[in-house]
Amino acid sequence: MNSPQGPDLLRPVDISAYARGNLGVSHAHRFDSGRAGDDVVILALVHGNELCGAHALKRLLDLEIRPRQGSLTLCFANVRAYGTYDDKMPTRARFVDEDMNRVWDHARLDGLQNSAELERARAIRPLVAQASRLLDIHSMQSAGEPLMLSGMTRRGQQLATRMGFPHLVIADNGHASGRRLRDHGAFADPEAEAIALLAECGQHQSPAAAENAIEIAARFLLTVGSIDRETAETIAPFRPHRPVQVIEVTERVTVNHAGRNGFRFVEAYESLATIPLAGTVIAEEAGKPIRTPHDNCVLIMPSRRLVVGQTAVRLGRLVDHGAQSILD
Repeated sequence: MNSPQGPDLLRPVDISAYARGNLGVSHAHRFDSGRAGDDVVILALVHGNELCGAHALKRLLDLEIRPRQGSLTLCFANVRAYGTYDDKMPTRARFVDEDMNRVWDHARLDGLQNSAELERARAIRPLVAQASRLLDIHSMQSAGEPLMLSGMTRRGQQLATRMGFPHLVIADNGHASGRRLRDHGAFADPEAEAIALLAECGQHQSPAAAENAIEIAARFLLTVGSIDRETAETIAPFRPHRPVQVIEVTERVTVNHAGRNGFRFVEAYESLATIPLAGTVIAEEAGKPIRTPHDNCVLIMPSRRLVVGQTAVRLGRLVDHGAQSILD
């Protein structure tokens, strides 16, 4: 499926009314119920060209959604990159200096290096660290069904499944090029209780991505107990029930070469393409074939930006998860 064109493009929304924030950090708002409960955080715009999250957070703020227990923090992350967005060259607004979703290890955050993204990550780090439940809203390069990236913890997979949408949950372990926000600190600790999810809501410039992001945010808040069903459905209508499937990532393919020996796919694969037979060649690099490691291999978000050190594609397989949505 091609990217949307012309009047069908998803456009940025004006978030200037929410620039000041109430935490001493720009574009970050915290609302406390005064009752015991989870510290819930939803972030958007970790990548400045991923507009759907801005639409979702603005809707929550415009509707004055407040938690019935615990706290709720809404944060627009890489607002400096977002401010450069141009729909004729959307990928240029992804970041200012570096990918903000690859800087979330303690060594980088506590180190001496600096960039626009590190500066902003350090500013919002306390919001992330205090979260017991976190949703990070993203979108994808190519068209495809929305995905929830749960991480490898069982608790993450269970929360994503209980939400009931997206209908595909990806159990994955990150990227070689740097730690994502979703995997920061306690979120990736198998012994901890904190949970972070990363939603991939659709193609970057598709209006459907914004619709998906808004519903995902509403379902997340409902599932973690921040709001009730009636409030959730004022945010977004819930689509009909479908069974949730979990895909476990079995292998991550990283780009290692550029130029004439660089990585290339043998076909223009779309996300979630399934290759029936093990050993099928899906790409080549430095004269060597890259083959599927098992039957019914699912290609998860094959990249259109084949940069050395970055993930080219994740390979996975469907697994039985034994959990059902409590919402539908």
